[in-house]
Amino acid sequence: MSETEDHQALKAGATPSGTGKRVRKLLINLIVVFGIAYIMAAGFMYLNQRNFLFVPTGELTDPAEAGLDQVTVETVTMADGTQISVWSATPAVEGAPTVLYFHGNSGNVSTRASRFKKILDSGFGLYAPSYRGYAGSDGSPTEIDLISDGREHFESVAGRTDQIIIHGESMGTGVATAIAAERPETGLLVLEAPYTALVDRASEQYPWLPVGLLMIDQMPTRERVGNVQAPILIVHGTQDVVIPVEHGKKLYERAEDPKEILIVEGAAHNNLWSQGLWPAVLDAWRKVNAEG
Repeated sequence: MSETEDHQALKAGATPSGTGKRVRKLLINLIVVFGIAYIMAAGFMYLNQRNFLFVPTGELTDPAEAGLDQVTVETVTMADGTQISVWSATPAVEGAPTVLYFHGNSGNVSTRASRFKKILDSGFGLYAPSYRGYAGSDGSPTEIDLISDGREHFESVAGRTDQIIIHGESMGTGVATAIAAERPETGLLVLEAPYTALVDRASEQYPWLPVGLLMIDQMPTRERVGNVQAPILIVHGTQDVVIPVEHGKKLYERAEDPKEILIVEGAAHNNLWSQGLWPAVLDAWRKVNAEG
C-alpha cells in the first residue's frame, strides 16, 4: 500500500469516530438547553403560581345596583388587622338559615349577585365575604389566610344565627370544607363543582411539572371532607372542563353520611345555578329540618 493510500485509509477510518463525537456533543447541548428551559419554566410557574390560582377582577359594586336592596356592605377586620368586605343580609323568614358563601377564584362578590338573589328570594340570610386581595378587601390571598378568615367569618355568622349553610363554589369549596370540618354545628355543606385538591387538578393540567413539590396552596379537600359531620350536598356538571366531574364523585366517596350528589347532565362549570342547583339546596335543607 502506498503512502497516499495509507493516509486515505486512516482518514476514512477516523470519520465515523469524528461523527460520533459530534453527535454526542449535539445531544449533550440539547439536553443542557432542555434542562435550562425546564428549570426556567418550572421557576416561572413556582414564582407566579398564585397569579394563576387567584384571579381577582372587576370592582365591587353597590348591591342595590344589582337589585339587592336588602344587602349591606360590611367592612370586617380580621385578627391580623386585614380589612375584608362582606355582603350580608339577615333572613327575611324567621328561622331561615344564613348562607355563608365562599366564591370561586375569579371575579368578585358582585359577579355572584344573581345567585345571591335566589338565596334572598327564598327568605334565607346571606354572608358573602370577598377574599383577601379581591375587590373591596385588603391583603393577598393564600390557603392559610383564606381558611383562617373563614373561621372568623363563621364565628360572625354563628353570632347572629345557629342555622348556617356553608356554600363553596369552585375554589371556595376547599375553604368551605375546611371550615365545616372544624364546625360540627354546620347545618349543611354545599359543594358546587368541587375538586379533590387544588394540587390534584394542577397535576392534571401540568403533568410535566413536579406540582406536588412546587405548589404552596394545595388545598387537600379530599383529606378534610371525611371530617365533616354536617350533611353534604355535592353538585357537579358532566361537561365541566375546569374541574372534571370525577373530582366531585371522588369527594362523595370519601364523605361520610348523610350525603348526596347531584350530577347534572350537560352542565358546565359556571351554569349549575341555571341547571337546578338552588332547588337541590332547598330540598337538601328541607331534609335536614325533617330529620332534625
